Amino acid sequence: MRTDLIRATVLTAAGIAATAGGIAGPAIAAHAADTKPAAQVQTDRKHHGERELNVRYQAQPNFYYCGPAATRNALSVQGKAIDVDAMAKEMGTTENGTNSVNDITPVLNKETGSNVYHSVEIRSPKADDTQTDKLRADIVHTVDNGRAVVANIAGTTTDTDGNTHSFEGGHYISVVGYRDDGHTVTIADSADPNMASYRITVDNLADWIATRGYTAS
Repeated sequence: MRTDLIRATVLTAAGIAATAGGIAGPAIAAHAADTKPAAQVQTDRKHHGERELNVRYQAQPNFYYCGPAATRNALSVQGKAIDVDAMAKEMGTTENGTNSVNDITPVLNKETGSNVYHSVEIRSPKADDTQTDKLRADIVHTVDNGRAVVANIAGTTTDTDGNTHSFEGGHYISVVGYRDDGHTVTIADSADPNMASYRITVDNLADWIATRGYTAS
């Protein structure tokens, strides 16, 4: 399968077994179905150069809902609870997946505010320094404003604990925090509640996004 921005994405077999739920992680905890109003949403403002958002995590209910699930987890940091089936319908998600972040950005803007989010493409097979620096700045800016980034990724990467994450057919994740001034970022991953949260370097994330894109505020 091609891994460009405009192609639909599907999960590998690891995502098929994912069920709704949650697990404690660097920035993620399981929560009940009720959601705090947006005015009550809290973020964990740590020392300078580090911030984590409070994610009300849910795993995706099937192998092709990674786009709606990542968007749902991203919106949860603002205290919003939107049904993934409704979002999937808005995004045009099918068993082939969700076509691109360009289908996710309008949903985020509908729930967050007109023109708050914008799509960014990394068209090259590998991110260059300029693209990586922009991604880092976009993550820091978005998280500092109490929002999460949604990224369309493909291929294999390694997190800071040495664990491998492989989605050769493509996948969507949420970026919900950063440390070291954005050089390390926190991922909320709907594919597997046993690996709901992990950290990767922004360089690895940029290369993981390459040929696809992300949406940030």
